Amino acid sequence: MNRLENIQSVTGNVTAVRTHDLVISDLEAAGPSILALPMRGFSTACRTGGLDYVRETIEAYGWDAASIRPPTPAPAAITAMDEVLTWISLIPQDRYVLRRIVGARALVNPVSDRHLFTWRKLGQALGAHHQAVLRWHGEGIALIVAALLAENKFDWGFQTLQKSATR
Repeated sequence: MNRLENIQSVTGNVTAVRTHDLVISDLEAAGPSILALPMRGFSTACRTGGLDYVRETIEAYGWDAASIRPPTPAPAAITAMDEVLTWISLIPQDRYVLRRIVGARALVNPVSDRHLFTWRKLGQALGAHHQAVLRWHGEGIALIVAALLAENKFDWGFQTLQKSATR
């Protein structure tokens, strides 16, 4: 069964193909935003840097190489990311494997623009063939499209959500 037949079997709508591609592109646009958010909260890092022996120990071995950190996303991008990532919850809870696959494929490195999880890595993690994982991803996206079409939310897009959040 190809992608168009899969979408038609779930949604019963041929125009859902454009919506299918929009959902994938919006999820892939939201992934870098969540990965670019600064890591905050409880940390096990040493918090007593004011003591002399701690400062000397840190400086004794030289400086670490600076890691490339993407800029913090704009508030509009964060709002759009929140909206788009809630679409994963439109997949029924009993299809949790589809949720995991769709969520994992949404994660795109903000620096290199590469997916964190390839189809083969997901297949290894799930103990399935990578083509099966690709098909399951399509089923998960088709379920999201069906739910969005049922709610009449097909006039959106990540760029549209970003623009509406800035108003």
